[in-house]
Amino acid sequence: MRHLEQRLKLRHLRAIDAVALHRSLVRASVAIGLSQPALSRALQECEAALEIKLFERHARGVTPTEAGEAVWASARRILAEISRLEEELDRQGSASDGVIALGALPVAAVGLLPSVLAGLKISHPRLQVRLVQGRTEELLPLLAVGQIDVIVGRLYDPPAPDGFRRETLYDEPISVIARAGHPIFDDPAPDMSLLTRFDLVLPTMTQRMGQEVEHLLDERGVMPSHCLRSSSVGFIRELLHTTDMLTICPRMMMGGDLRRGALRVVPLMLGEVPRPAGVIRASGRPTPANAETMIAVLRADLAAMAAQGLVDLSAKL
Repeated sequence: MRHLEQRLKLRHLRAIDAVALHRSLVRASVAIGLSQPALSRALQECEAALEIKLFERHARGVTPTEAGEAVWASARRILAEISRLEEELDRQGSASDGVIALGALPVAAVGLLPSVLAGLKISHPRLQVRLVQGRTEELLPLLAVGQIDVIVGRLYDPPAPDGFRRETLYDEPISVIARAGHPIFDDPAPDMSLLTRFDLVLPTMTQRMGQEVEHLLDERGVMPSHCLRSSSVGFIRELLHTTDMLTICPRMMMGGDLRRGALRVVPLMLGEVPRPAGVIRASGRPTPANAETMIAVLRADLAAMAAQGLVDLSAKL
């Protein structure tokens, strides 16, 4: 018997989590505010208590062993539960209605959630939101261990069954977008040739959305003569508002401007491939009530956007 409940401390779990996350004793010690010798001692104590080797040391840093990966997963779950307990105690000690730990993919984070969270603030003013933005592959591990409650955004097909519960709420098409009053809207029957008459500003090819846009342009045989690429949504928005440049991107990325009428969708069909979006929940445990409250507000916000013709809710059927 290892008697881990007597020998392992929270500082040991934090040390394991930091080292496994940063793959470096130096970076891990900085991240948790512990000297490197103290961190090394904590890891030695962990390995002695567990009677296994947790990390392989090499010239470029450290890598978890197979056993180390299993211990790290358990450590993250325990630390997530401790964090939740702290939030619950804070909630009981204040006038808060609780906390939502929300994961968001980039497009949903900039184009959809600001309106949703504003609505949530009105209906549940004391509810706090902790937002974590990232890619699907970055957010799913956090959802698995309970560090976030739910993920909102594009629903990419997993490479293999992963057990997460995905619910489609809307479709997130790629569209041509221009400022209101752009001369492209003067044409009563716009076609794809118009894309060669105006300069484009597009997402970068290093982004998944940028690769999807490039694929659509190739399929349509469109070769823009002047094209600027940027990973900054703010930069793209500013160019749309102040120039006659067009963008091609997931429509929801400009959701706020489309709702306000500052930007408009150019009626050009770029592709028929569905791009479902919605929420991802963890399997094996219920979604927290506060997260379900946020999802209800999300549904209402999407219904309002559908009434404006900005999103398609039929994808969820």
